[in-house]
Amino acid sequence: MSADKRIPVTEETRKELHELKEPGETYDDLLQSLAQERRRQELAERFAEMDDSREEFVALDDA
Repeated sequence: MSADKRIPVTEETRKELHELKEPGETYDDLLQSLAQERRRQELAERFAEMDDSREEFVALDDA
């Protein structure tokens, strides 16, 4: 199901998006890719935070 919507952006943002877009790639494809990359980055940051908190624990065989 396709729903065409307008997303207002500044001219500067439109130019930046245009520079990121590959030939033949739609703006929808580009925005989906950017959103997916953002989600991956946030997940990686959460894992890094969890890994950092592991330093507070002592392994059972060390106790």
